[in-house]
Amino acid sequence: MERLQFEFGAGQPLAGRTVAGVVASGDLEVLLEPGDAGRTTVAVQTSVDGYGGTWKALLERVLGPGSLPAARIEINDNGATPGVVRMRIEQAFEEVTQGGNTP
Repeated sequence: MERLQFEFGAGQPLAGRTVAGVVASGDLEVLLEPGDAGRTTVAVQTSVDGYGGTWKALLERVLGPGSLPAARIEINDNGATPGVVRMRIEQAFEEVTQGGNTP
């Protein structure tokens, strides 16, 4: 198990919270909640060691421009592919911005 931490620029705080996905063989869950204005923090717990650079590059592509709301993101990974990671993060933001958030 490896735990990674990342921080990115962001807009105003997210308006809600949600969970997307499940931790199962080859998948992951994304927990999303409001963060401090201007920054998004990401904590990744992964079953695959040694992929910090890959995680950083992927998260920079998804979160790097700073155009998304500020959030705290926790990712619990069980060997998901980069495509699944991106899809779950986008799914979580979409659920919150379209009003399907969890209290």
